[in-house]
Amino acid sequence: MGLESHIQQLSEKHRRLEESIADELAHPGHDELKVSALKRQKLRLKEELERLRFDTTH
Repeated sequence: MGLESHIQQLSEKHRRLEESIADELAHPGHDELKVSALKRQKLRLKEELERLRFDTTH
């Protein structure tokens, strides 16, 4: 798998996590622990994406 393809897959996972967070928050009485876990996953993906993008430009 090429680096661009890997970045694309991570971007898609990041987008899906964003949707999952929004879906969870849309429900009254949503699970805060689940939302927190999803947000942590999203942040880790964002950090990895930024690192990969930085590595490809420098």
